[in-house]
Amino acid sequence: MLDVVLPKGSLEKATFELFADADLQIHRNSSVTYKATIADPRINGVRILRPQEIPMYVADGLFDVGICGRDWVEETSSNVVSLGQMRYSKVTTNPVRIVVAVPGDSPFESVADLPQGVRVSSEYPELTKRFFADRRVEADIRLSYGATEAKVPDIVDCVVDITETGSALRAAGLKIIDTILVSYTEMVANPTAYADPEKRHAMEQIMILLQGVLEARGKVLVKLNVDADRLDAVIAKLPAMRTPTVNELYRHGGYAVETVVSKSDINVLIPELKDAGATDIIELPLSKIVH
Repeated sequence: MLDVVLPKGSLEKATFELFADADLQIHRNSSVTYKATIADPRINGVRILRPQEIPMYVADGLFDVGICGRDWVEETSSNVVSLGQMRYSKVTTNPVRIVVAVPGDSPFESVADLPQGVRVSSEYPELTKRFFADRRVEADIRLSYGATEAKVPDIVDCVVDITETGSALRAAGLKIIDTILVSYTEMVANPTAYADPEKRHAMEQIMILLQGVLEARGKVLVKLNVDADRLDAVIAKLPAMRTPTVNELYRHGGYAVETVVSKSDINVLIPELKDAGATDIIELPLSKIVH
């Protein structure tokens, strides 16, 4: 039903792991093969291509749905439908930012301060061109094939580069003076395919599985028993997603309580629950959370 295209490169491993965790295991003959399959009736086949190209191919109808960054959707001005953000990456769940950076000792504090004819190096020439034009700054924009930050100040006056934390730019002696775009990874669809009710339903079902995995990451299920007179004290310790599930035990033997909590809090939470009167505390991993 759906022809899917997934990103090759820095997002490849994280994307394959996400699909595997969603019970959509990707099968291919080798790590350098560009064709793959998923044993799911909703998916015809899978291609693995550079993320820079994915929005254009999806917009052109070569694929029904694909995963790429919002940065490349905007850079290529591709007409696609966003099915939602996929907050994952090779390192963190933080978005990446497309920023304008200048030497750290520069007097410029924003793009509007830059002189006419400023030389700019960027891997996003179209996005950069539109951003500078909107601010009425004439710029000599030069396509960068990498190591963009190394070209200031000898080759260009400023750069437009991608960053998560800004640390690499600071290490290169640069400072950020503007943000062009905040970009998450997204699942995007071809508008014609999205208008087909059957294909749209299949896309939405796939998204439910993938988002369920992302929602579950970093969370665990905590189950415990507690006497009636200690129930309120235990509940007060629980940071629930909504409210904890509480069920009375057989023959009025107290209560069984369960809730979902952040994995990062569990080392502090379990001893506190024990101190509050909880017994038989169990911590369980979660595969998916679907609201």
